[in-house]
Amino acid sequence: FSAEQEAQALRKAMKGFGTDEDAIIETLTKLNISQRQQVLITYKSTIGRDLIDDLKSELSGNFERVIVGLMTPTTMYDVHELRRALKGAGTDEGCLIEILASRTNAEIRHINENYKLQYGSTLEDDIVSDTSSMFRRVLVSLATGNRDEGTFVDEALAQQDAQCLYEAGEKKWGTDEVQFMSILCTRNRCHLLRVFDVYRVIANKDITESIKSEMSGDLEDALLAVVKCLRNKPAYFAERLYRSMKGLGTDDSTLIRVMVSRSEIDMLYIRREFQAMYGKSLHSFIKGDCSGDYRKVLLRLCGG
Repeated sequence: FSAEQEAQALRKAMKGFGTDEDAIIETLTKLNISQRQQVLITYKSTIGRDLIDDLKSELSGNFERVIVGLMTPTTMYDVHELRRALKGAGTDEGCLIEILASRTNAEIRHINENYKLQYGSTLEDDIVSDTSSMFRRVLVSLATGNRDEGTFVDEALAQQDAQCLYEAGEKKWGTDEVQFMSILCTRNRCHLLRVFDVYRVIANKDITESIKSEMSGDLEDALLAVVKCLRNKPAYFAERLYRSMKGLGTDDSTLIRVMVSRSEIDMLYIRREFQAMYGKSLHSFIKGDCSGDYRKVLLRLCGG
């Protein structure tokens, strides 16, 4: 890998008349995120121009969004997406839920630090001013990045938690959402997987079915996302991708965010889950749903 060579290749693709989009796709998708950051710095030092500015002036639309996303460090990409979800026209609840439910404590801490540096306000303050009621409380809880990350399963506590969830929902008239939040957003993954098993025995149904029947709207979506990410994160993202493409029109924001943010983390697993869940490959889905350079770059990220 030579950062200088790649920087020159990118400059060549954009210089003069017309842009060589294929060369840009080829160069950027074969590198990993840290190599792309090196190219960014080298481009500025050897060519004296800002690579992201150049890309933005040469490209447009969804293709531009993917390429700029690939050039953005992982944490900053999440920070920009959260800010867009909170401060754009209307709130993008799906984006808030997806990022906060799926990132690790360390990732969330980095997001919080960088968000404050970038925008001068805290992520929590912006969540509070832009969302309401129980949904707000779940997001604030997730945004603290304070989940127990141990692996210890306390059997007695698991029984107690499962019983608490049952009594907070299925067993009573009305729902005690706080109980759901405090258990689902703070306990460690191994413990909660055990809680879900016990819950199935007590309630005679899966925790996800209870959440669906007891909650609605954004709160339901948020708690379901938490459960799905704990059980099987790649399957959660496979479902996000499927929903972004199925039916009329494409939810490009979600499609781009998942493809860019997971491309180097668990894309192979996401592809496997997608195939298992929907009987079609992610590759064929993208192919049928997108077009042009946008399709080309997504297919490269898919690695199909």
